[in-house]
Amino acid sequence: MTLNTSRRGFLKGAAAAGAVLVVGLRPDGALAAGSDAAQINPFVKIGADGRVIAIIKHFEKGQGPATGLSTLIAEEIGVGMDQIDYEFAPSNPELYANLAFGQFQGTGGSTAMANSFMQYRTAGAAARAVILNAAAEALGADASSLDIVDGMVTGAGEAKPLGDFVAAATQLEAPAEPVLKTPDQWRLIGNPDVRRLDSKIKGNGSAMFAMDVHLPNQMIAMLARPPQTGGLVSSFDDTDAKEIKGFIRAATLPNNAAVAVYAENTWAAMLARDALSVEWDLSNAETRDSAQIKEEILAALDGDAEYNVLKNEPGPMDQAAQVVEKTFYFPLLAHAPMEPLNCTIEANKDGGITLHDGAQFPTGPHMALAQIFELPMDKVRINTMLAGGSFGRRATPTADYQVEAGLAFVITDRSRPVKLVWSREDDLRSGYYRPAFGHKVRVGLSADGEIVAWDHRIAGQSIMKGTAFEAFSVHDGVDHSSVEGVADTPYTIPGFHVGLTDTKKATSTLWWRSVGHTHTAYAMEVMMDMAATAAGRDPVAFRLAHLGDSTDATRKAAVLRLAAEKGNWGNAPAGRTQGIAVHKSFGSYVAEVVEISGDADSGVQIEKVTCAVDCGIPVNPDVIKAQIEGGVGYGIGHVMRDEITLTGGVVDQYNFPDYEPLRMRDIGAIETHIIPSAEPPTGIGEPGTPPSAPALANAIAKTGMVVGDLPMINAGVAFA
Repeated sequence: MTLNTSRRGFLKGAAAAGAVLVVGLRPDGALAAGSDAAQINPFVKIGADGRVIAIIKHFEKGQGPATGLSTLIAEEIGVGMDQIDYEFAPSNPELYANLAFGQFQGTGGSTAMANSFMQYRTAGAAARAVILNAAAEALGADASSLDIVDGMVTGAGEAKPLGDFVAAATQLEAPAEPVLKTPDQWRLIGNPDVRRLDSKIKGNGSAMFAMDVHLPNQMIAMLARPPQTGGLVSSFDDTDAKEIKGFIRAATLPNNAAVAVYAENTWAAMLARDALSVEWDLSNAETRDSAQIKEEILAALDGDAEYNVLKNEPGPMDQAAQVVEKTFYFPLLAHAPMEPLNCTIEANKDGGITLHDGAQFPTGPHMALAQIFELPMDKVRINTMLAGGSFGRRATPTADYQVEAGLAFVITDRSRPVKLVWSREDDLRSGYYRPAFGHKVRVGLSADGEIVAWDHRIAGQSIMKGTAFEAFSVHDGVDHSSVEGVADTPYTIPGFHVGLTDTKKATSTLWWRSVGHTHTAYAMEVMMDMAATAAGRDPVAFRLAHLGDSTDATRKAAVLRLAAEKGNWGNAPAGRTQGIAVHKSFGSYVAEVVEISGDADSGVQIEKVTCAVDCGIPVNPDVIKAQIEGGVGYGIGHVMRDEITLTGGVVDQYNFPDYEPLRMRDIGAIETHIIPSAEPPTGIGEPGTPPSAPALANAIAKTGMVVGDLPMINAGVAFA
């Protein structure tokens, strides 16, 4: 995905920027006024001491935009990374909309750098221009003779801190088309030695996450939710809960979706909630088992009901010399971030409210809370905090947990802040899930091993249909997040047929790190290996033969070659086997070689993963490598042993003992190689995930087992 905005367009609404509150943090983690930094434009503040503050419109959940966007501003102004800080932007889509989402402020789809690259560079260049113009007036020099280096304005025989000119700079009009630095002038962009700005505070414990907000006199709220999706509260008895020290009260939420328990602390709230006796109305609740859901999805692969054809190029499957086929099943998956969901609401003295939250999509809860409290939008403030992971979970079409907090607060007298806390068990049993999907693929090969037909049928639970995002992704009845990575593959495939059938949702479905690519990449890349094996061809050569000369194909081929070279493809040490996969997602290209020892019966040990990535201009190589490593671990960890299962509609899993994340012992080493590029930056938070699982599967296949039914342990794969 490549997104840009004009240099002139970035300043839209800049005149209103002066009204944006300059904020810091109170000791309790909440907002506090008091900074003396001057607002140069919506994205840049500079203090009298010369320290620059980048206003970050994308929230930080570990993926690195606070560093990446700050790097762009620091580069264009001319300060070092030790001279810039950051703070999160207020909820204001007129100024801080994600350009990929229209008039909606949010972080997702690996769009942070893609949509902000030009916007933040332009903001930094505009700030640089007004400072130099102010300095030129003060020094009686021509602005073109001046420069800013490491925070010092130099030229005309002078070297003065840029802070000396900030006050005067705020009185000048910024140029609509500021001059940007050229790549040969970059000192920070692409520099592998630039480190994350948030590493120190996260390392020493001073970083403020949403869970760290502790307001004076706050109450903790935890919710008793129905055991099955679709259940409602009929009645409850809190007699036993009243015996818990610290219990305050219990009340049914206005939407009857849960019972809120209020207490003085989290432990008391947990105990009191467990002591409730709740009668549930389950007349419209989910009652199916996982086996039924799987059976329905696999049956849909062979049915014609509501079958949407996306590609239908005639292919002589019946004339193929041989046909390779495989059916795949992908179960429900939870996001399971390290920090459980939480947020805090307090009343403001002006009659409004403030939400303190790791807000991934602030526009959604902003609008929802305005409706709940019957307030104008300017009376609702969002204080975006750091978040301990998300993988998509903090961005729901319904603003689910923020709405819960709003409903829990609105039914109080609002004299005490309310902090809503989910336990990990709550999220695993009552949250949102990566939907279940099935794929049935048949590949026809000619006598000389060439693909002559590819029939690919997909069935599963739509993420977008029935949500506010339907218009964004659903076209002609097809939710394109269900088929991305197949219908738009860069491979040149003759006789390509792709079709989709939607099945009934069993739970609340949601995008999960890399969305549809989580299952489409697996099916495509395992089938490419199966076809190569049947054709007697090397898997890398076979893939390259099906990549043409388009830009997409060329870039995909380049990462494939690089991963093969750096992974020593075809020359694994004795006792080891290798698998490879390559995939494009979110505008980026990633290839991975997984090297294993052992086999499915004796126990597979992942010895090494070698990755190659092309994500356009690599703004922060250190962040890119970290995101690829995290994406690899996330994809492989879940495909090894994780699934969410239902019994009578009730989720079986509770916590990490039965939904086990990747362990340090699971992967021996991960090595990442970045292809230099002059293309605009593209996504990096998610693209490392899709090829990881099929690369592992292809390595295991060489030991004798092609895994189509996930997770792998269900297919009989043992891990060392």
